[in-house]
Amino acid sequence: MRSIWTGSIGFGLVSIPIKLFSAVQETRLDLDMLDSRDHANIKFMRVNEHTKKEVSYDKIVKGYKYDDDYVIVEDADFEAASPEKSKVIEIENFVDLDSVSPMYYESSYYTQPATKKNKAYALLLEALKKSGKAGLARFVLRSTESLCIVHPVEQNIVITRIRFAQQIRDQKELSLDEDITVSKKELDMGLALINQYAEPLDLSKYKDQYHDELMKIIEAKAKGKRPTIKKLKPKPSKSNDLYDQLLNSLQSKKEHKFKCAI
Repeated sequence: MRSIWTGSIGFGLVSIPIKLFSAVQETRLDLDMLDSRDHANIKFMRVNEHTKKEVSYDKIVKGYKYDDDYVIVEDADFEAASPEKSKVIEIENFVDLDSVSPMYYESSYYTQPATKKNKAYALLLEALKKSGKAGLARFVLRSTESLCIVHPVEQNIVITRIRFAQQIRDQKELSLDEDITVSKKELDMGLALINQYAEPLDLSKYKDQYHDELMKIIEAKAKGKRPTIKKLKPKPSKSNDLYDQLLNSLQSKKEHKFKCAI
């Protein structure tokens, strides 16, 4: 792994020098865009709108349109806007990890102490584990301020970027019907179905099957074979009654478990 950020975690008056590493990786296929006529690769060029000539990366700057002109924003300007947040993940307070809705999660990063046998890092990791709390902090990554939670995962302190509340749209924009009544009998059946499907979370059991199936199709086409296209077979419901549908679902799950046991 390559470090994408260096700085420190601020924990009260304690400063813990760290490096950040991306904790996630893409599994989607890397598909190129081609010209359908000769399969030539499509290239994107950085072109000056006035001269129509290509511009090299070292000649490109960033600008913000202000009135009718551009103000050039340099690297030093990004850091000057908030020098402490550019280099420090300052924990502002501690919260219950369960209180952070999954809607707010963005991306996670592993941390690594910048020095060996860092006692402050080990202390924060152990304290987070024992307390069941997560640190709430802000920092700047790639010229963008991010809200984040600092939480333990096994033997690592993980930084998970989360969205600001203003980035979550209000549900009032949706047309939701609040006048639907669910009977006790239907609710009990729904809870029974949930309990029957309930099991301890083990994400290692779930793989990106779509990626694998798409790769099989690509490999078949590369060998000149006609790929087998699976057809979606809709499962017709035996009844339009919600209770009957829940009951049939419950029985179907039981039958599946019985077949697996045999």
